[in-house]
Amino acid sequence: MSRWQLIGFGLGVYALGLVATAPATLIDANLLSRTQGRLGLVEARGTLWSGTGQIELRDANRRNAIARHVAWRMRPAYLLQGQLRYEVGFDHASKRFSVAILPSRIELSEAEINLPAGALALAVPKLAPLELTGELTLRVARLGIDRGAPRGNATLQWRGAGSALSPVAPLGDYELHLEGDGSVLRASLRTLQGPLQLTGQGAWSSGRNPEFTGTAQVPPQHQQQLSPLLRLMAIERGAGNFALQLK
Repeated sequence: MSRWQLIGFGLGVYALGLVATAPATLIDANLLSRTQGRLGLVEARGTLWSGTGQIELRDANRRNAIARHVAWRMRPAYLLQGQLRYEVGFDHASKRFSVAILPSRIELSEAEINLPAGALALAVPKLAPLELTGELTLRVARLGIDRGAPRGNATLQWRGAGSALSPVAPLGDYELHLEGDGSVLRASLRTLQGPLQLTGQGAWSSGRNPEFTGTAQVPPQHQQQLSPLLRLMAIERGAGNFALQLK
């Protein structure tokens, strides 16, 4: 082995040692920087190599958050490609997904993340008074996240959607398709099933609040029950027809 090969090998071992012993708390600073404070890691234990903690999804003011237990383990083979790539799991689930920390972005692959419907209010504060219920499932094929809008695509399903202010439960099941090009994240909403029919389009770019416009249609048998709820966040255009606008 030549001298330069020995030096390279030594530097590689040194880098591995730094990664293996660096505290897990460094992940929090990285997440906060790349997501403009919307994601953070608290109660971190372990190292960059492997560890556990609570990952928090926060609102824009960092006053409210939803936390999930998270565990990670590095895949050392990717260090040779200049990547920090991890296997990550939430809430002690057996199925894990891949997270790569690259120089310019964080990249998720083959992820499935479950959250309560209250997470929607963290993204769109106007929804908070509705006290939303139900379960969210975010499925990501491949999505890169940087200081700008995400690049890639994902699907968010809201199953058993409801509101603590509504006597009708559930309101339905809905699907939001997300597509990002690195500057703008676009969204399209459709109804899978349920008495409240929702459709719409939206967009989000870095430094701005999400914007969404859509329509809500209520069948005659539910208009008396659901119209008061919809008037809290939409403009009534006619019997059972409402225009939605969220900013």
